[in-house]
Amino acid sequence: MVYDRIYNFSAGPSMLPVEVLESARDNMLNYEGSGMSVMEMSHRSKAYDDIIVKAESQMRKVMNIPDNYKVIFMQGGATLQFAMVPLNLMNKNHKADYIVTGNFSGKAAKEAEKYGKVNIAWTGKDIGFSRIPRQEELKLDPEADYVHICFNNTIYGSCWDYIPDTGNVPLVADMSSCIMSEPIDVSKFALIYAGAQKNVAPAGLTIVIVREDMLGNVNPITPTMCDYTINAEAKSMHNTPPCWCIYICKLVMDWLLENGGLEARKAINEKKAALLYDCLDHSDFYTTTIEPGSRSKMNVRFNTPNADLDAKFVKESVAAGMSNLKAHRSTGGLRASIYNCMPMEGVEYLVKFMKKFEAENK
Repeated sequence: MVYDRIYNFSAGPSMLPVEVLESARDNMLNYEGSGMSVMEMSHRSKAYDDIIVKAESQMRKVMNIPDNYKVIFMQGGATLQFAMVPLNLMNKNHKADYIVTGNFSGKAAKEAEKYGKVNIAWTGKDIGFSRIPRQEELKLDPEADYVHICFNNTIYGSCWDYIPDTGNVPLVADMSSCIMSEPIDVSKFALIYAGAQKNVAPAGLTIVIVREDMLGNVNPITPTMCDYTINAEAKSMHNTPPCWCIYICKLVMDWLLENGGLEARKAINEKKAALLYDCLDHSDFYTTTIEPGSRSKMNVRFNTPNADLDAKFVKESVAAGMSNLKAHRSTGGLRASIYNCMPMEGVEYLVKFMKKFEAENK
């Protein structure tokens, strides 16, 4: 790769487009004649206002976000949203449904228990989170204030292949590891949140997309900075926002639009995932536990025959110019995160390495 870069399969923070990094580099010391870096700008300046306004408008184009939704640039990661969602939304009947398909949806449910009654509408814990539930398996409460899902499960490598029908109950989705990887009908969701460090920007930025009718009924104990309404009314500037991250986000939005938008991303991401899963499915050396209908196109989990070979795989992959193929400590094994900015060549290189490793270690 250019600049002697390696193929980084990290689950996050992850790869950014080289074109984006080059643009940021070229403007690092003097952004468009301002005489300063974006890192040094006042967030109240005209120069920075142009950046944050453009970041939002470009994101609306990329995702086709309806006008009755607010886009908020926040901090605190998706983990802070585990508390913010119930603080802002669990205030009518004081109960919510959580569908637990992995680690982070489980953590979100546990956090929400501090603020109201949580109904676990389905959990995949007993089956090792090996699949997404079917609609008929969901035990939904029609009086819940909202239903929460994690759309793509970074650790376990599963992803929803449909949008669940929640009736008149608002649907909330953590899309941290799949946002902008393919087109999605935003209008099907009352609120979408995502840590940006996988597909959108460096770590430090959290994106919230919330329907306007969900605002204004906040729990009285909610800290000011955790109130969606206050942040929306302040246009993401109630306090100093993560200025640099939002700038990179704007550059990534430009890159997406210049390269065919989300339809193009979907096609490329499907090809990358298909190549990798085909390698796994036709191997008697590698295994993957996720059922075919629930497989993530962003995070591909797999194993060699034993832990020693897993460790050897990781070590040799680093020597071969790849990084971060070791899976999360809670699952063990291996994981390739192939987000938007992982080129097809990177997946082809990984598959070639996998076949070579298999031949040498059977």
